[in-house]
This record gives sequence, C-alpha cells and structure tokens, in this order.
Amino acid sequence: MDPRREWFETDYYAVLGVSPDASDKDITKAYRKLARKHHPDSRDGDEARFKQISAAYDVIGDTDKRTAYDEARRLGPAGFGPQTGGFASGPGGFSIRVEDLGDLGGIFGHLFGDGRGRGGPIPMRGHDLETRVGISFRDAVCGAVTEVAVPDSSGGGIRKVKVRIPAGVDDGGRTRLAGKGSPGSGGGPNGDLFVLVDVAPDADFGREGRNLTVSVPITYPEAVLGADVRVLDFGGNSVTLRIPSGTPSGKTFRVRGRGIATRRGTGDLLVSVEIVVPTKLSSAEQAAIEALGDVTDFEGGASRRQRNAPPAPATLADAPGATT
Repeated sequence: MDPRREWFETDYYAVLGVSPDASDKDITKAYRKLARKHHPDSRDGDEARFKQISAAYDVIGDTDKRTAYDEARRLGPAGFGPQTGGFASGPGGFSIRVEDLGDLGGIFGHLFGDGRGRGGPIPMRGHDLETRVGISFRDAVCGAVTEVAVPDSSGGGIRKVKVRIPAGVDDGGRTRLAGKGSPGSGGGPNGDLFVLVDVAPDADFGREGRNLTVSVPITYPEAVLGADVRVLDFGGNSVTLRIPSGTPSGKTFRVRGRGIATRRGTGDLLVSVEIVVPTKLSSAEQAAIEALGDVTDFEGGASRRQRNAPPAPATLADAPGATT
C-alpha cells in the first residue's frame, strides 16, 4: 500500500493503543510494551502484528511525521494529487496545493516531495529500535555472539542482526548497536538498536557484580578439625581451599582472580561452605557420634543446656507439638 494513502486508512494511535493527544513518552512506552509482546522471537510472537506496530511508531513516534499525519487525518480521506502537488479527494472533489498550507505544506513537501522536484528532503535520523534476547549464564560470563530479529522498514519484513554480547553483561543489561536501527530518510543517519539481555540462572554458580559465588559442602569433622577442600571454578579449573579448624557453616572464602573477566577488571570467586548433616548413619558412625556427644561439654551444647535447664512447667505437655 502507498504509505501516503495508508495514513488516511490506518489509525496509528489505535494500533499502539494510545490517544491522539498522548505524549511522546507515552507513545514510546506503548510501542516498547507491544514490541516486546509481539516480537517474532517471543513466546506469543506475531510477525504481522509486530510489523504493524513498527509502522505506526515510525510515523507517530517522529515529531515531524506525526504533525503531518495529524493534519492529513484532519483534512479527511484524500490521496496526494500528482497534478497539483497536493491532496485530491477524487473526481469532482476538492484539491489542496501543498504550497497553500504554509509551514505545514513545507513539512509535507519535505516528507513526500511536492511533485515538481522543488525543495529537497530534510535529512531525518531513523528511529531507535529495541529488542530482547535470552542468553545462558555462561554466555553472560564469557561473552558471545548471537542474532536478534528486528523489523526491516525498507521491505516491511524482518531482518537478522548479529549482536556481540560483552563478557560480564548483567541480567537486564542493555547493549547498543550504533546505526542498526531504522534507516534514516533524506540522507539522514540510521537510528540505533538497543538489545535488552535476559540471563538464565545457573544451577551451581551465582554472581555479585564481577564476582562469582558458589556453595561447597563440607563434613562436620572438616569444619571442626580443618581441611584442604578442592573446589572447581567456573572454567572447571581446580582450586584448593584451606578450611581452618572451627569453621562455621555459611562462612565465605574469597579466591582472588577467579571471577568474571571484563574490560574494567576481573572479579573473585566467593566460596561459601555448608556443613552437611548426614541423615543415615552406619552403626560405627552412630557409636562415634554418641561417644562425641558424651564427651562434648561446651557453652550452648545440648548436654549443658539439659543440666542447667529449669524444671519444665506443668503445662508443657499442653503446648502445640509437645510430646510426653
């Protein structure tokens, strides 16, 4: 369809679900919400709807085009008259010369030409585009190259753009690709493409900025007596972690330089130890634990609490969950 005629046949405000007096900010907000929902790569993607949304934003998301669009809609369902360089409603209808529209006529003339080659087009920068891409935790740590789909304004279809994801990108981070947005008009520059990154969680590792985090199980004897524990960093390389005697569960140790390497520096590996309590014991283990309990006598221990505990109140058996 001729894009000039489409202005009269399509309500771009309705396409984006905004009112004709909506602010530029509200229009952009509505476009981004709909573009994320209907993007071909999303779960509920609809390519046809996505192209319709992009076409609407291309017009009413641009100040000059929106002004011309609003005035064209106000004048009524007319096409551009090639003989007059203006509008014509058809045989026997009215005609309007572009030059008779004053300043607005200049806008129309620059956008579409006045039919006689007078007055060159104003260079206009293309719109910025925004899309999303999902990546794995490993790709976020190490960096990767992937592809995203964006609307092709020239052909009305979808084009693929390669995106280099930098190492250390955060979940929800945004990468800018200069000149990869909508093409400019009248010799103007292209817009930019902004890619929002969704990072999937990892089963073993977490992160705090450039630092990686991991939890490592240790036994009760290792925590009490101390031990050397082997830990694998994110790259699968072995690190020996020295656990001092008397280490409590949840204690965090720092292994420097084993975090995420970025242009701003390299983070650390934060290792938290968790004491594992066995749920099944052999007879020998049972006997050893009982013997340890008999000789254990420290402030806060079960044996001392039992000896120093005051007599139980008579109503204890009535408490919820109590047994006698």
